[in-house]
Amino acid sequence: MVFDSAVNPDPERIWYRNNLDQSAAFEDRWTDFKTWAARHDDVYGLGGTAREVQHAYERAAARLAEDPAGGKVGPAQLQAAFLRTGYYDDYWPYRAHALSAYLKGDPAPLVEQAQDWPQAAAEAENTRAVYLAVECNDAPWPVRWAVWDRDNTRLARRAPFETWGNVWTNLPCAFWKGPRQRPLDVRAGNGELPPTLILAAERDAATPYDGALELHRRLAGSTLVTERDAGSHGVAGGSNACVNAHLEAYLLDGRVPGRRASCAPHPAPEPKPVAAGRTAAEAGPAV
Repeated sequence: MVFDSAVNPDPERIWYRNNLDQSAAFEDRWTDFKTWAARHDDVYGLGGTAREVQHAYERAAARLAEDPAGGKVGPAQLQAAFLRTGYYDDYWPYRAHALSAYLKGDPAPLVEQAQDWPQAAAEAENTRAVYLAVECNDAPWPVRWAVWDRDNTRLARRAPFETWGNVWTNLPCAFWKGPRQRPLDVRAGNGELPPTLILAAERDAATPYDGALELHRRLAGSTLVTERDAGSHGVAGGSNACVNAHLEAYLLDGRVPGRRASCAPHPAPEPKPVAAGRTAAEAGPAV
């Protein structure tokens, strides 16, 4: 049995508190993206620090609020597009390129990447329906808006990027009319399970690393393989040869590397060049 990027199974965290943890982790991963973009300021011109990249993003959001790009991309679409940088660093060069090009006066890459495509929107609705059916039925949720407002207002002070978006995604669970289940207390003692492999990235935003640690603690005899200083969600079969070697040894031969093993992070993505022109910083404030 292989767990890849596991959710924290603690019944006290399913699902409301897990989502608070997720919002905090997305803030950290958003900082990772901004730091990477700042490291490649010579390519993108978004600023030489994470804070300057944040300001570039905010200028774009303000400008899009006044004049949606292509009539299709406003601040909500911008945020949804950049949320993907928290899931997979493969997106980093493309999103940085789109933001840079937009601030230099070329909205085409941003429109291409961030607009709502009809077919994708229909698929997303089906995905959302299944997601809510699982989350809202699996466990009790706060039914008073005051609880959501208190917890997320506090969290948003230090993790503004995804906190309120996460609230709006999950708020239907406050009004769910179906039966509320009690989460299972997942755990197994020594010898109760066959060898079990848990894979996790240390900076995963979607399923924060503490969840893998908790699952490892609850499943006696399990093996945890950690990709250090990396955050792509879902590490099996990805670009990390070390992680894949542990996975293949387990699947083909049933071998595990003891209770714990770690792998160096997969290489950071290479920047995608932007057409010559003014830097995003030189493009000035939003109007």
